[in-house]
Amino acid sequence: MACCVLQITGLILGGVGMVGTLAATVMPQWRVSAYIDGNIVVFETIWEGLWMDCISQLGIRLQCKFYDSILALPPPLEAFRALMCIAVVLSIISFLLAIVGVKYTHRTKEDPQGISIFILAAGVAFLLTGILVLIPVSWTAGSIIRDFYDPKVPVPLKRELGAALCVGWVSAALLIAAGAMYCSF
Repeated sequence: MACCVLQITGLILGGVGMVGTLAATVMPQWRVSAYIDGNIVVFETIWEGLWMDCISQLGIRLQCKFYDSILALPPPLEAFRALMCIAVVLSIISFLLAIVGVKYTHRTKEDPQGISIFILAAGVAFLLTGILVLIPVSWTAGSIIRDFYDPKVPVPLKRELGAALCVGWVSAALLIAAGAMYCSF
């Protein structure tokens, strides 16, 4: 019975991690404009994401623009896009593997070896997905923090950590927890 509860818990954690990975990939709030001057009145908020830039004016009007050219993007952004897209696909595959493993664990007791392969594959895929999400999210956060404290970077170009990074960290933690649960069987 405890095995079933852990499998269902791992499935829920993996499902939430999968949705979070997709959300972090499409959210434009990876880098958010920082206001560190004495200016109290702020008219614009700038968001930079993997796919687009957005400007919010007074919280009323939001304008977003997709990046024009893939070739004009900086190489780290291209790599982060690729890693997050691979993570989304791998999270869907690992979630489907986990569903198959959980579904057939309760039905067949004759071939536990075949079922444990599905569970182990789902666990390894969840772990790999968590690591793939963690790399671009943490790298982006590190570059934001480095640029924020760099005196050579002009004040209008300084950015803060966006909500997509927090979603990415939580998703990575959930995916790694789900993978650890499935690998423990």
